Amino acid sequence: MAKNNIHGYYNNKTAQIGKDFNKLDIQTNLNVRKTNFQKAQNVNNTENNTAVQNTENNPEKVMAGLDSLASINRVAINRPEAKKEDFALNLSTEELQKRTDPDVLVTTTMLKPGAEQYEKLADGDKEALKHLVKAGKILENIHLKLDNENNIPFKNFLEEKAAKGDKDAEMSLKLFNAQKGMNAIDTESNMVELAKGMPEPEGKGFYPQDLGTEEFHNILINMLENGEKDEVAQILNQRSVVVRNGDKLEALDYTEIYHEEFGKMADELDKAAETSTNSDFAEYMKLQANALRVADPMADAVADKKWATLQDTPLEFTITRESYDDTFSTSISENPKLSKMLEDAGIRVYAKDSLGCRVGIVNKESTDDLLKIKQFLPKMAAMMPYNDQYEQNIKPEGDSKQTMVDVDLLMLAGDCGAYRGGVTLAENLPNDDKLSLSIGGGRRNVYHRQIRLGTTPEKVQQKLDAVLDPAQHKLYNPEADHWFTIGHENTHSLGPTQGREKLGKYEAIIEEHKADMGSISFVDMLTEEGMYTPEQREQILVSYATDNFLKAKPELSQAHRVRSVMQTQFMIREGAIEVNDEGKIHVNIDKVVPAAKKMLAEAVRIQLSRDVNEAEKYVNEYFVWDENCEKVAENLKSISKKLNGNIETPLADQLAAEADEKAE
Repeated sequence: MAKNNIHGYYNNKTAQIGKDFNKLDIQTNLNVRKTNFQKAQNVNNTENNTAVQNTENNPEKVMAGLDSLASINRVAINRPEAKKEDFALNLSTEELQKRTDPDVLVTTTMLKPGAEQYEKLADGDKEALKHLVKAGKILENIHLKLDNENNIPFKNFLEEKAAKGDKDAEMSLKLFNAQKGMNAIDTESNMVELAKGMPEPEGKGFYPQDLGTEEFHNILINMLENGEKDEVAQILNQRSVVVRNGDKLEALDYTEIYHEEFGKMADELDKAAETSTNSDFAEYMKLQANALRVADPMADAVADKKWATLQDTPLEFTITRESYDDTFSTSISENPKLSKMLEDAGIRVYAKDSLGCRVGIVNKESTDDLLKIKQFLPKMAAMMPYNDQYEQNIKPEGDSKQTMVDVDLLMLAGDCGAYRGGVTLAENLPNDDKLSLSIGGGRRNVYHRQIRLGTTPEKVQQKLDAVLDPAQHKLYNPEADHWFTIGHENTHSLGPTQGREKLGKYEAIIEEHKADMGSISFVDMLTEEGMYTPEQREQILVSYATDNFLKAKPELSQAHRVRSVMQTQFMIREGAIEVNDEGKIHVNIDKVVPAAKKMLAEAVRIQLSRDVNEAEKYVNEYFVWDENCEKVAENLKSISKKLNGNIETPLADQLAAEADEKAE
């Protein structure tokens, strides 16, 4: 194909993919999607028509097809680079000194050189890790661009000034690297803006910086009225960056706009596959590498499907795709006219994916403990409220299609490593909006050992002295938070899977809330089945209730924290939690599970309603920061200076340096 035709070809192809992928009924349109993608390939070259076929039963054909697709000649399509500004530091020296103090910016360290977990690996897996951490470091820059198009120019500005001895720039750079961006929120819900006069863009890096919500809606309405359904569908999918095109908007697939970075990542994954000692992991590496090279959701789906089967592999690598940050897409549910037009056009609204990367070593012993819950997943599915009104990812009978691993981390890169008031303890992926679940794929839970093991006994006791009834100190167990998280992540695989996007900006709040309440609701059953002892049951309930209190009222955009306030408010109203005048908590243990079951039923009811107004009413009823919350918050702030955290990755840094040295 001539070079001057490539841009048009890819726009046409991704528009068709976007059209197909946004059909309301994904399952019934799989064959249409495959056929259309094959036709697009035929336009390019009759020899490149081996797109994914028979993905269920013939992995050899999948690999052959993806290898062929990956060989297509392309040029990088770059988004217009953000205009370079004369940046200025926003925080005072005093504020920077405070925020970079080790007690305020708390460091969590990943695996170090010489770690026992690493030394036990086979040589081939050690070599593979070098390439995996290099892939993760490449993804860091992609995340920065998706977060804010000024992130990288500002980082370069900070590095230049710091190299010249500017201490304020050095401290600002430390905060930038910790929160992975110019703007982030801390544990007390303060927005930290590192560059003067540059607040967080409304559309992050997914959309033009000068685009507002109202204009976004109006442009989509105009495009739909002009019959441009395909283009709108592509704008509203998970994997596109949106740019201006005159008075319209245009979407570029991630593989197009980040063609160079994705290509380098894919090369590293191919090299990791060559040395990996595990054939399943190597196959996944090849599939994921090819998914980075082609603008096709099906390639991602095939890689996701393989990843979700990985249980007995020595290494862990994930490109995480979570959609918490796209407020433009979630705002559409509040525009009745646009929502109706999209529904009539058969276009489903998907929030954009932020990209992260996890690299680690699977801990076999602690993974075995995780797997104990797997036998109870069908029973948990049967206990879900209104379960006769929807289809769940986990069926009450048969294979649950759920794997789970506990991982010693070398690195958390990009979105999942951005320390913005907190960092993730575990993830359940792929999410319900991903195509792999429609082609028979399952889900996978990955737990982060280094993140949860960072608390010292001294810090725990300080917290208990500050906020918990002394008579219940013995019932608080930091490990119980991990047990609770296991229930939380598995509940993500339960409940309604369709139509939740119609809840708009409340979708993530309700889903995270549902996962919490499922975890608590199932505790009694799991205790009866012998997974937990009666003492562990009490520890889970007391630890959950204690840890739900926050240092400050969160913003509505902080889904994980909003749901904590909602639950605390409900538990107090139900008499499951009491707060005395001194801000000390007492947990009425026998009332916690019944209260959780009520909230779980309400959360599922809201999801089934598919009504943003119902969701808004429900959240507003319980998202109330009252005197009880404030009293406990003051006690928490009195014993903890922490405002944010920083992740150090010494082993990953060493391996990446060794790989670079070898390449030279």
